[in-house]
Amino acid sequence: MAVSAKFPQVPFNPDHPQHLHTKTHKTKDVAFPHKPKTHHISSRKSQEISVLNTSSVITQNPNLRLRDLCLNGNLEQALRYFTSMQELQISADEDVVIALARLCEWRTACEEGSEVYSLALKSGTNLSLRLGNAFLSMFVRFGNLGDAWYVFGKMPERDVFSWNVLIGGYAKAGFFDEALSLYHRMLWAGIRPDIYTFPCVLRTCGGLPDLARGREVHVHVIRYGFESDVDVVNALITMYVKCGNLSNARVLFDRMPRRDRISWNAMISGYFENGECLEGLRLFFMMREHSIYPDLMTMTSVIAACEQLGDEKLGREIHGFVMATGFSIDISVCNSLIQMYSSYGQSEAAEKVFNGMESKDIVSWTTMISCYENNGMPDKALETYKKMELEGIVPDEITLASVLSACAALGQLDMGTKLHELAKSMGLISYIMVANMLIDMYSKCKCIDKALEVFHGIPDKDVISWTSIILGLRLNNRCFEALIFFRHMKQNTRPNSVTLLSVLSACARIGALTSGKEIHAYALRSGVGQESFLANALLDLYVRCGRMQLAWNQFNLQKNDVAAWNILLTGFAQQGQGKMAQEFFDKMIMSNVYPDEITFLSLLCACSRSRMIAEGLEYFYSMEHNYGITPNLKHYASIVDLLGCSGKLEDAYQFIMHMPLKPDPAIWGALLNACRIHQRVDLGELAAQHIFENDTECVGYFILLCNLYAESGKWDEVARVRKMMKEKGLTIDPGCSWVEVKGEVHAFLSGDTFHPQIREINAVLEGFFEKMRAAGLDSPEGDKMGEVETSKAEIFCGHSEQLALAFGLINTVPGTPIQVTKNLYMCQSCHTIIKFISKIVRREISIRDTKQFHNFKDGNCSCGDVGLVKEFGNEEQ
Repeated sequence: MAVSAKFPQVPFNPDHPQHLHTKTHKTKDVAFPHKPKTHHISSRKSQEISVLNTSSVITQNPNLRLRDLCLNGNLEQALRYFTSMQELQISADEDVVIALARLCEWRTACEEGSEVYSLALKSGTNLSLRLGNAFLSMFVRFGNLGDAWYVFGKMPERDVFSWNVLIGGYAKAGFFDEALSLYHRMLWAGIRPDIYTFPCVLRTCGGLPDLARGREVHVHVIRYGFESDVDVVNALITMYVKCGNLSNARVLFDRMPRRDRISWNAMISGYFENGECLEGLRLFFMMREHSIYPDLMTMTSVIAACEQLGDEKLGREIHGFVMATGFSIDISVCNSLIQMYSSYGQSEAAEKVFNGMESKDIVSWTTMISCYENNGMPDKALETYKKMELEGIVPDEITLASVLSACAALGQLDMGTKLHELAKSMGLISYIMVANMLIDMYSKCKCIDKALEVFHGIPDKDVISWTSIILGLRLNNRCFEALIFFRHMKQNTRPNSVTLLSVLSACARIGALTSGKEIHAYALRSGVGQESFLANALLDLYVRCGRMQLAWNQFNLQKNDVAAWNILLTGFAQQGQGKMAQEFFDKMIMSNVYPDEITFLSLLCACSRSRMIAEGLEYFYSMEHNYGITPNLKHYASIVDLLGCSGKLEDAYQFIMHMPLKPDPAIWGALLNACRIHQRVDLGELAAQHIFENDTECVGYFILLCNLYAESGKWDEVARVRKMMKEKGLTIDPGCSWVEVKGEVHAFLSGDTFHPQIREINAVLEGFFEKMRAAGLDSPEGDKMGEVETSKAEIFCGHSEQLALAFGLINTVPGTPIQVTKNLYMCQSCHTIIKFISKIVRREISIRDTKQFHNFKDGNCSCGDVGLVKEFGNEEQ
């Protein structure tokens, strides 16, 4: 049995009597033969050193000499002396062996203690009660319960001390069932428990927790007459509060004729642990009225209660009490104050406590780092960690997890990678909380392959591990894989509400409606379906999949949540239904639901898609005047998009120039896109110039500029921009489309040639192209973009939504609507082809790209053919 348990340190005194012994014992000699038996538990090889000679043994009593060495705490010399006595066949008094065992216990010398026991065992002498208890206590102190149990079994006689020591050892090691079993065996053996037995046993009942057994032990306490002992009653109070029975605990507390500080602490902390913070605080003030001075345990518990209550005023008053009573010099109290202020969002107050500490431990630094990270100041968290390193403080697993979270928030990949290496070198990678934060950090830094590497290296994955990797795959646009991981997760681990939220987001991203419905049903069965954030995720799923009736049904369950109204507004914007969005907003105001920043962002987007210029401007200016909402950069970008896409390019430019805020690349990007639509090269180049002054990493802006030049016939400029992209290492993500057929999601990459039905798919598409040529329509192969880095195959069938659509047509019955989700924008060529296909097959076809829905029916599209990009620009911004 390999266990690890601590035992309270007791100052070594070889003359200290076994005060629990019920019998007295005469001193015995323990003879050690020259050739001992080979059986032993564990011992090191005896050192072949002799510090005695024959004359010294004759002239001096070796037992007295060994006793003096033990009294002086000289363990190494005492052990060598003891070994030499064995070699000379000199018997050792039992008291001397006990003294040596106690010295090993006091020094926590595990190896030396095992050697002393081995020598005693080799003598063949049965263990006496006193000697057996000495070895038993020693092994329990070492946490070596296997050897302790072996000694206990070899003892021919045991007293209450023997049982108490072993029961306490098992209880402290967390083996509660074994400890209770030992207690019952002790009673069966006819051993009467004492005041030292019950605290151990009651601690075990509270640790399980097992109220029924605890009450049974309470009966034993009364039966044996210990119901008035303060230590026993304190243990009973602790047991009851650990089992959640505060009423019985309080009855015991109130009936105590005499209470010590431990009594008050047990009852006060019991209230706090069971969520009864106000009652615990009342008892704390009552404690002060009874002139009982609190200790560190009291103060840390009270501060934690203030944190739990969220009462900042009370917390500051307790802080004042701490300062007045001198507890502010204690590190643990200061750490609790930092944590309390952190929970209040008062990072400055926490920082003041931290800076005022004379000495800090790792908990102090970690708490301060967590304070910054939890309160939206990840930069200060990293700064504090670097100061900690300069102080020579070695981080622990909690420190690393907090700093990794800050790295994830800031996108500090280099710092995160260094912390990963540090975690591996220190062995902290084995802590699952560190591994989970590494997954989160790599995912948010767009290094999903490294996140997967860490995930696969976790031997025992918990729900956070699975949720982190599923969310990471979603953030890195690998939603199809996220669904696969979710299915694997359900085989071993029960998902929680955050997991369901992440996987629903992935379903919404790729249009996996059936999978989303299954998750909805699972959420309802699990009892978490009505949680507001999960309900909103379901609403977002139905909106993104274009199933507005299902969305309405879900919306009717949460009409008072502004987020639900915002999601439906976004749905109207994606469908290009500006008038519907306008009516819905009016209904929202009439329902006394107050709009927020996201509400107006969705509303402006809807106006932009529907070219409702006057209405959009009216909503923009009413934000601050009527609703007290200051427009941010995203709102300004929406107005630029509204004006620009409607052809009012000069108005859009002047709007940017007169903004009260500094325009960011997104605002200039909206103008660049408008210039692409209306082929204004000069103004588009000006917008691109402003963009690249601040952002040269986003490939979407380069693609917009390429499309502007391409649609204006400036192929030399297209080649120049492409060269710039290659020099910067910017690559265009491959197009990917998803279609759900018979409840299963199928993914298609641009130029996919590995699908099992690829020949049928290409044949179907080629048939449509032939019909287009026969009808006298522009053939896809005639598109002028073929002049630039494209091939005939890419034009005909390399666009992923065409492959997904053809697969859907092949595998569904005629007349079935088909819905495809695409990760990039839809190009003009694909748009033309799918309009023609919808007329030929007489089906409703819905394509959702990154910007909007394209609902095709009878050769027409809901977008009105506005804002489409050329094939070259199939890239997400």
